[in-house]
Amino acid sequence: MKEYFSTRTATAIVIANMIGTGVFTSLGFQLVNIQSYVGIMALWLVGGIVALCGALSYAELASRLPRSGGEYNFLTQIYHPCAGFISGWVSATVGFAAPTALAAMTFGTYLQAVVPGVPPMFSASLLVIVSVMIHATSHRNSGALQSVFTLLKIGLILGFAVATLAYLPQWQAVRFTPQISDVSTIFSSNFFVSLIYVSFAYSGWNVATYLAGEVEQPQKQIPKVLGLGTVLVVACYLILNSVFLLSAPVETMTGKLEIGVIAANAAFGQLGGQIMGGMLAILLVSTVSAMIIAAPRVLQMVGEDYPFFAWLARRNRHNIPAVAVYTQGAIALLIMWSASFESILVFSGATMALNTLFSVIGLFILRKRNNTVPAFKQPLYPLPAIIFTVITSATLVFLTLQRPLQLLVSGLIIVSGAVLYAFVKKRS
Repeated sequence: MKEYFSTRTATAIVIANMIGTGVFTSLGFQLVNIQSYVGIMALWLVGGIVALCGALSYAELASRLPRSGGEYNFLTQIYHPCAGFISGWVSATVGFAAPTALAAMTFGTYLQAVVPGVPPMFSASLLVIVSVMIHATSHRNSGALQSVFTLLKIGLILGFAVATLAYLPQWQAVRFTPQISDVSTIFSSNFFVSLIYVSFAYSGWNVATYLAGEVEQPQKQIPKVLGLGTVLVVACYLILNSVFLLSAPVETMTGKLEIGVIAANAAFGQLGGQIMGGMLAILLVSTVSAMIIAAPRVLQMVGEDYPFFAWLARRNRHNIPAVAVYTQGAIALLIMWSASFESILVFSGATMALNTLFSVIGLFILRKRNNTVPAFKQPLYPLPAIIFTVITSATLVFLTLQRPLQLLVSGLIIVSGAVLYAFVKKRS
């Protein structure tokens, strides 16, 4: 009998993928260029709207094209197998491996704030290795680990927010009411570049589509999972960033990575900050875990479609693509050991944005090509797809103007995927 992930587990995977490194680290980078509190909150709100529009688009794509693999599956069937292969290459090297590395590195940073003697890279590497070993066993073990740590994550976030506000000696003088000066901030190039950081924090809303083949009745369940998971995360992000801004002076957070510890120190003192740092480290366990569940399914689909990579499709007796799980973990470790945090964050955010952009554009093509009514149709179509396409495109344009090197790296990864595709096709 085939094993499946339950709808609850799939929703937990979406939430855990989204709530990870970005929300606890990216505020410091945003404050470098944006000092408007309204502008910061607008960033997170706009990012949430874009993520929800993307989730609604992917829900219809998954309903029309129900197979595991996410963008690999969509782009293969909508455009060309080469486009799907490049997308799978991007997902394996950047889309999941880089965020996994970032989440593990953040885990190590927060854990060191609690236990100074533990090197961050050691604890980060150990987390990835243990997660890989568990998720290479069975759906039951994967689902149990993911559900427990995701529930713990949501509880810790809400508890952190309430306790911080309750124990703060004094709230910061933060103005959340918009003024005319905030309009220029919201329409500035700095705002759109900062959206890359926010988009990275929201990345993961699409993860359920990577598991479509391992969820019962995916045409009906995947849209529910995507919508509910994304809405809950938007609410958590708005609450968290409000708490961060109310907790500590802007100058103490600007350019800093450990935003959660800074906020906790302001509320509870050094000891309380260390305790909260440990709690925030625990949060990131579910993030690393969720990515290691989803990412190998792309490699598995590539292995099923291309004989050259057939070894990636091998499954164990519990129907888990164990070889792909081990491979994805190895890639994440390689990225973790070879690049700095911010460089990984920017170029991976840009590359993932390109991947999702072409998938959502594909919905317009798919609607024209196929008039059959799927189990789920995007509400208010084409408005959500247009919002996602326009804002994501604008973000990439501004990023190209301000950070051309990162876009060049993204371009090189895409080109290398095309070269690898040509090689594999020739060998096949």
